[in-house]
Amino acid sequence: MTLETTRRLKHDTPDTDRRLDGMAQGVLGTGMDRPEGPLKVSGRATYAAEAHPEAMAEGYLVRAATIGRITGSNADAIRAMPGVIEVIEDERMIRNAAQGMAGESPVQKQGQVWYVGQPVACVVAESFEQARHAAQAMMVTIEPDGTHVFDAEDPAAEVEKPKQKQLDQGDLEGAMSAAAFSLDATYHTPSMSSAAMEPHASIAQWDEDGALTLRGSYQLLKFNKAELADVLGVAPEKVRILSPYVGGGFGSKLGLAPEAVAAALAAQAVGRPVRVVLHRRQVFETVTRRSETRQRIRLACDAEGKLSAIGHENLVSQLPGEVFSEPVAQGTHFQYAAPNRVIGHEIARIRRPAAGSVRAPGEAVGVTAFEIAIDELAKKAGIDPLEFRLRNVPDKHPENGKPFSSSTMEATLREGAKRFGWTHTPPRQRRDGEWWIGTGMAGAVRVNMMIEAMARVVLTGQGARVECDMTDIGTGSYAILTQVAAEMLGFAPDRVETVLGDTDLPPASGSGGSFGAASTSTAVYLACMELRERLAAKLGAKETELTLKDGLAIHENRQTPLAELLGEEEWRALGHLQPGKAGQEVRQATWGAIFAEVAVSDVTGETRVRRMDGTFAAGRILNLKTARSQCHGGMIWGIGLALTEAMEHDPRDGHMVNRDLAEYHLPVNLDVPQLGVHFLEERDDWANPLQAKGIGELAICGSGAAVINAIENACGVRVRRLPATLDQVMDGLIAQG
Repeated sequence: MTLETTRRLKHDTPDTDRRLDGMAQGVLGTGMDRPEGPLKVSGRATYAAEAHPEAMAEGYLVRAATIGRITGSNADAIRAMPGVIEVIEDERMIRNAAQGMAGESPVQKQGQVWYVGQPVACVVAESFEQARHAAQAMMVTIEPDGTHVFDAEDPAAEVEKPKQKQLDQGDLEGAMSAAAFSLDATYHTPSMSSAAMEPHASIAQWDEDGALTLRGSYQLLKFNKAELADVLGVAPEKVRILSPYVGGGFGSKLGLAPEAVAAALAAQAVGRPVRVVLHRRQVFETVTRRSETRQRIRLACDAEGKLSAIGHENLVSQLPGEVFSEPVAQGTHFQYAAPNRVIGHEIARIRRPAAGSVRAPGEAVGVTAFEIAIDELAKKAGIDPLEFRLRNVPDKHPENGKPFSSSTMEATLREGAKRFGWTHTPPRQRRDGEWWIGTGMAGAVRVNMMIEAMARVVLTGQGARVECDMTDIGTGSYAILTQVAAEMLGFAPDRVETVLGDTDLPPASGSGGSFGAASTSTAVYLACMELRERLAAKLGAKETELTLKDGLAIHENRQTPLAELLGEEEWRALGHLQPGKAGQEVRQATWGAIFAEVAVSDVTGETRVRRMDGTFAAGRILNLKTARSQCHGGMIWGIGLALTEAMEHDPRDGHMVNRDLAEYHLPVNLDVPQLGVHFLEERDDWANPLQAKGIGELAICGSGAAVINAIENACGVRVRRLPATLDQVMDGLIAQG
């Protein structure tokens, strides 16, 4: 039997060894291509809906057309339709996706429709077309159960104020009254969809022993496995989820979604594998959205631009019963210094589809509005917006005095300004035909965190294999984990195999919250350190004296091939990371600065982004290419947040109006200029032994504000309700004459 040993780390203190800096392979940190890239571009990577188990049937969800209590349906008539095998009306069907990291069945109230579009049944048929046709013919009788509120700002909305999300320090009102300059403004951001390229899909198959295998498109498999087991009422060890390739997630696939439960229940009922793929409109409705926000921001400063007060009071929406609410002010707590502070958070319980985590929950919308407000106050005070920010960068957490694990906001602002060629000019100074030209900038900040993760590394004389249930949602997990193992064990990357997306493997962190790369890479690092210790012991050396390079173990000028050291043996090691005090004793964050140039037409009100540059600090960069790609994606989403994206809801019943990619407007190629991305060299010892931090969500935080601030600089129009649609800009231009 092959021996497997374990190395555990509870991360309580900074790791100052920086052991990776002393490795010799030179793989980590490079822009190595994705190992799975050829499979993806050639169509050989198998996504959730692409398996075809024998005798597979097709399922299609039936959605509710109104809100109320379910009293009946024409299910018997539907069962008689051609090709229909069964109609699933099981009370265990879930109303919406689970919240990320829930680890249990989503909130339910049986027989109740909470929002228009909620799944209420699943039709199973021999073909997809038959299932879809029958599902569209199915009628569910729903009895209205009273009046409901569909708008968070409706005075009739039930509003909660969670105590743990309120802060009142100092005297904000007094500081506002005494200030040389102040601002009291309200900003709105719309509801948004994750809109991942791959729709949610699941194929469920039960075996004779009552065990379920689900091929699904999910981000956090160890949590999703527990959620599915809880819904079905089976032991978690009876559930296996396979998600080797995921076509984007952005938070939409953090929690178990209705299609997985429907497929599992249907497969159990009909005794055959069942596939359920969500239509794009079903994805928009049944998968959690980003909440719309109303943000009242109050700022005060002295004549030199030093902030004396910060107020950030927010209203978000959520379905009744859901615990999550968009943490709008998450970055406001520590981004800028000011002695007088008020943070307020309200949740309006309304009947729109459930809100949940979407890329950079909190900061994506909170930092955006806050950085627009900072820009406004800087201009009121007559100070360059860059200089204004520099004067207010804190040297410690402004609310509790905790030190920062690293504080690089000033460095990113200065370096970003230099690279962009920032110069501050008053509005309406540059013209190119019908186009006003202007520039804007914003700071970016995102909390950094790690969660528990495990990974196995198998070492042979010929190479290594990494195994865990980590997912790759397009972010580069296959590449990064391969690079960590190759660097630590001295192999070329093509001699390291990385196997992911299977809950039969050790439970990794999963992908979400920008914690995936650092958490699971640390688990791989620990497993590799365990193997290095064993190799060093076999050579009679200390691990720090051992060099592994090109398949050789080098010690005291002696080179021994690993194939000779191990022979036919297979060594196994498990790395187990547990977050500890390091996450509480300091404020960990990632930092950035974004600069943009726009052109605004004074004929149509159209805005075109002409240039955008971002400078970021996120600890050790594990893969330069995938990190840059993540920042590109975040900056593009920032452009969408500023100019195009908004989910519209009918005020009469709350249903989504623009629930597909024809009407939900994402930035396309012609909307996006060449994007500049630069990383500052940084090692954050508090983060983990790799000194790496999250990068996937940072770039969206502030990019939209840079565009909005550039619009004001170009043409003098200040937009406070995002996105900056043509009518808003034109109204502002007309008002200026």
